[in-house]
Amino acid sequence: MSQDKPSSLRGWAVVGAALAINLVLGSLYAWSTMGRALREQWHWSAEDASWPFSVATAAFAITMIFAGRLQDKIGPRFVVMAGGVMLGLGLLTSSLTHTPAAMRITFGVIGGMGIGLGYSATTPPSIKWFAPSRKGFITGLVVSGIGLSAIYISPLTQYLLRVTDIARTFQILGVGTVVIVVLLALVVANPPAGYTPAPGARAASLPAGAALGRRDANWPEMLRSAQFYQLWLMFVLSAFAGLMIIAHVASIAKFQAGMKWGWGPVATLALFNTLGRLVGGFLSDRFGRTRTLILAFLLQAVNMFVFVHYTTPGLILFGAAFTGVCYGTLFPLMPSATADFFGVRNLGVNYGCLFTAFGLAGVLGPIVGGRMFDLHQSYSYSYTISAVLLLVAAGVALTVRPPKSEAADVPAPAMSSAAH
Repeated sequence: MSQDKPSSLRGWAVVGAALAINLVLGSLYAWSTMGRALREQWHWSAEDASWPFSVATAAFAITMIFAGRLQDKIGPRFVVMAGGVMLGLGLLTSSLTHTPAAMRITFGVIGGMGIGLGYSATTPPSIKWFAPSRKGFITGLVVSGIGLSAIYISPLTQYLLRVTDIARTFQILGVGTVVIVVLLALVVANPPAGYTPAPGARAASLPAGAALGRRDANWPEMLRSAQFYQLWLMFVLSAFAGLMIIAHVASIAKFQAGMKWGWGPVATLALFNTLGRLVGGFLSDRFGRTRTLILAFLLQAVNMFVFVHYTTPGLILFGAAFTGVCYGTLFPLMPSATADFFGVRNLGVNYGCLFTAFGLAGVLGPIVGGRMFDLHQSYSYSYTISAVLLLVAAGVALTVRPPKSEAADVPAPAMSSAAH
């Protein structure tokens, strides 16, 4: 079926709904506000308050593998609905517990699985409605919802904590999540069979490479390629810093600058996280994934090396903004690179496999940050560790090349700048 105007408009409707769904699923990124409340009101340690976030991140990432495969097979709508219901259930059951161990199950496992289900089924259907040359921009637009969510969820959470208690706050957020996500999921769908998107603008020309012999690689083929492991390692090493700051930024602001309004740096980081997703996707479509990633890694490393010197509210906000921009570039670039290297047909499960790197970083970053603070009453060691890992990630990025054709008799399409 050739593209017509209603189909094009439907594609934008899917993108809008997917972005809005991610705005709700991004409650994970407001954990810094809730974690600070757990430390101050329930007297949890910094490490204990980090664990629900870390477990949720790991569950989110692991679920992406299975959820991605499921949405590839049955379509995205019901997968998104299941995700909204499960995240809401995780929030509601968190209101019933006061122990760190139990909340690792409720918010961590149940809530994290809900986020994984919903998130896995927002990007793949969105990019299928548009030309390959727009993958970076569309991906950045959709995933910007996750980052942008903390702008409203963090102050909303802080307001609810002020007018009620932690348990009631979890309940309100849980009910809202179920209702909103289920309704938005009704709009999400893959394009009809035979749909052909209108061609986009030609990407800038950069050194070309060859894709796999089969344009759409399945996950076993992907796992046999060196490029998968390079992308995976880059993802772990670079996400560590962003997730460490996200989990602790409200506490960092109070400790280093005496800021009592912890939602301020949380919302600032979220806003610039969103900007990074949009700008990163846009730039990578024109200058290449690898070049954009290397720039983000190096800038973030500098930011981590000097973060200990951010000791005023203005500098904390600057550091949070800088962190958000650099961290945000990962989320349009990693799924876009996966699509460039291994095709879009199996993107759900393929990106789900790569996203396990995010899960590992989500455990290591926040927990290391909490442990270092508990041991040294300072985050300086966490900043240094983060900076060194980012430099290693930049080194790995310099070695990445598009996969070569495995089938000599199948012409391999040239990779655009979007792939490199």
